[in-house]
Amino acid sequence: MKNMLLRDAVESDLPAIVAIYNSTIASRMVTADTTPVSVENRLPWFRDHYPNGRPLWVLEEEGVIAGWLSFQSFYGRPAYDGTVEVSIYVAEAFRGKGIGRFLLQQAIEAAPSMGVHTLLGFIFAHNEPSLGLFEAFGFSRWGHLPRVAILDGLERDLIICGRRVTG
Repeated sequence: MKNMLLRDAVESDLPAIVAIYNSTIASRMVTADTTPVSVENRLPWFRDHYPNGRPLWVLEEEGVIAGWLSFQSFYGRPAYDGTVEVSIYVAEAFRGKGIGRFLLQQAIEAAPSMGVHTLLGFIFAHNEPSLGLFEAFGFSRWGHLPRVAILDGLERDLIICGRRVTG
């Protein structure tokens, strides 16, 4: 993307990362959190990321973080080391400008060099834009967990999308 820099997040980015995350809570489309999280609360999560295997990337334009992507270990057992969950969040002012597409493409391209062979996305079934994004990049619906979340009294389904990136 023109004039944008994709880089590993540093701890001083955490307030912006948290602000972007919190901006999605009210929509009840993106996260199962129902109240804002704090920077302090997200610090252990931030520290679980490391550049050569489970990175947390930020995409910035002129010093402003436009979005971020994280690789998160799946299930925490050694046999699953090659499988990760990817999460993408875009700042409100930058939504609809192709940032999600750019970040997902970068994740797909970088995954094999990190020993990752399978990418997963955990997406609410009513979040059609995110499902469409992942499906446009070759992800398939591998799982459907009916009514596993309750958001404002409404039961919501979770879709697990997956894609092999090697082999």
